[in-house]
Amino acid sequence: MQFQPIYYNGKLFLPKIELNMTSNQSIGIITDLKRKQLLMNQLEDHSQYYLFRAQQNEYMRLTVEELITFLIKVTERNERVALLMDYFSLKEERKVKIKDLSSSKRMYVTLLRVFFAHQPTLVLEEPYFYLEEEDRCHFKRILDDLLKEKQILILTSNLEDAMISCDAIYRLNEFGFRPLDIRDSEEDKQEVPEQDRANITLQKIYTKRNDKAILFDPPEVDYIESMDGSILVHVGGENYVCALTLTELEQRLINFGFFRCHRSYIVNLQKVREIITWTKNSYSLRLNTGKDSVVPLSRSKLHELKALLNI
Repeated sequence: MQFQPIYYNGKLFLPKIELNMTSNQSIGIITDLKRKQLLMNQLEDHSQYYLFRAQQNEYMRLTVEELITFLIKVTERNERVALLMDYFSLKEERKVKIKDLSSSKRMYVTLLRVFFAHQPTLVLEEPYFYLEEEDRCHFKRILDDLLKEKQILILTSNLEDAMISCDAIYRLNEFGFRPLDIRDSEEDKQEVPEQDRANITLQKIYTKRNDKAILFDPPEVDYIESMDGSILVHVGGENYVCALTLTELEQRLINFGFFRCHRSYIVNLQKVREIITWTKNSYSLRLNTGKDSVVPLSRSKLHELKALLNI
């Protein structure tokens, strides 16, 4: 899959991109609305790509069952409606008109047309953005099944949405096109002697923003993230650059209720509201912050977290 460069006012807005996608692979690109549209526009005339654009709502007057029947007919699939309604977890909504569904369920039903696509590569714009948690889980299961035969490219502005289904994630912005490290593996642990832990008395976290030094008390911090080689401290929906490494911050914050939930994330356990289970191997933490934040939880860290929280 290739994308040609685009320039605006003499400046490179979209670099040349080559994605070597293989079968059974899902790739995510985190970017803004304009770049998402430019990427999709370059794929429109290629027969091997099925494009799903956000807010693609049609057939509002049909019932859910009528839409599935119609999609089976036009794609000439050899499937029974009743079996698909059960597979899609839509038996209770089968007689409901699409226009009368909740906004999340309506988007979920709209997304189901990707199941019937014959193209080997699916390109989806913001597939999870409008879905509530139950519908997200249903759609993720369907995408996981489709990956047995297809390749999937997800274009989104949200890291959480990319992490739900993607094997590899890239960030595309004014600084270029770069991969993000989202591997779920054990960190090389640097043990901190117990006597040193007791002596840690960190009172402030030093950060910088716009050439200004900003200090935070640990309880103010929601979570800390490693992204594109930078350490970002998230406070109240804003982020600030920190010069320390994640390992250094983990050691300093251990007595303040912080937990290394992923190789790229440290979370303030006082801010954790919910443990989300996407699949038996995929988890996230929802935080009780000013903005509804979600951070990944490594499979290898789940039992340790449950022990800390006594659950």
